Amino acid sequence: MNIYSAISKNIWKSYLIMVFFTLFVLGVAYVIGQASGYGPSFGIFAFLFAILSSFGSYFFSDKLVLSTSGAKQIQKKDNPELFRIVENLKIASGIPMPKVYIINEASPNAFATGRDPKHAAIAVTTGLLERLEEIELEGVIAHELSHIKNFDTRLMATTAVLVGFVALLTDMFMRSLFWGGLRDRDNGGGRAQVLFLVIGVVLAILAPIVATLIQLAVSRKREFLADASGALLTRYPDGLARALIKISKDPTPMKQASNATAHLFISSPFKDKKSKNFLSNLFNTHPPIEERVKILKSM
Repeated sequence: MNIYSAISKNIWKSYLIMVFFTLFVLGVAYVIGQASGYGPSFGIFAFLFAILSSFGSYFFSDKLVLSTSGAKQIQKKDNPELFRIVENLKIASGIPMPKVYIINEASPNAFATGRDPKHAAIAVTTGLLERLEEIELEGVIAHELSHIKNFDTRLMATTAVLVGFVALLTDMFMRSLFWGGLRDRDNGGGRAQVLFLVIGVVLAILAPIVATLIQLAVSRKREFLADASGALLTRYPDGLARALIKISKDPTPMKQASNATAHLFISSPFKDKKSKNFLSNLFNTHPPIEERVKILKSM
């Protein structure tokens, strides 16, 4: 597999998942709207509410993430080598210079955030700077710049809105069902109403889980894409592969990590050993390091 085919493959897979996700969400909204007796207006109201509730997080989530992770912004004089690497790679990627942050953490890791390339930031831990060689650090920075260039933070914000919408919609439906707030149709409810009601209850239970799984699948595909795009920037896939191996082998967990921000990092900040079976991998925010390294070494 070459770099260009890896990029193309992950782009179309990401879009395919997003198309399926959108259709799934629309289907859930239609069924629950019919089951509740309110029709499509029920789903439209919940969707608008989810959009409005996520509006603030879209514009301010980067500041919140940087703050909660303990990241401190630095200038070129504070770490000339790191700044030089970021500057050289941002020129190659064709994006504006992101703000640079350092997190005082022994665990080697890094992440990128920001709603678009003009409002982006890269954060690396002190552990990453201490443990990686220059060529490996370049691979990590290229990976994070690729997230920015590929608008991955915007895409993940979109999936978060859709997941939140599904959770809100199903919660509203179950509460309406419990409190008897559903509208009767067809003079007390016919077979169609009963069928939609049964399907609606099943979806209310399963849809949030399915939506979360799709969100995690998108996150994993974007990691593969950032790996390939980063390798294209440096023209040296082995640098990122070596960095990923070192990061994964380090046993130190991040003190400031949380489930809400784990998907942003280049590797899971939680160092607990997890089962490698298929079902457990479905709930991972990142693809297995072994698989990422194997693909990088095949480029």
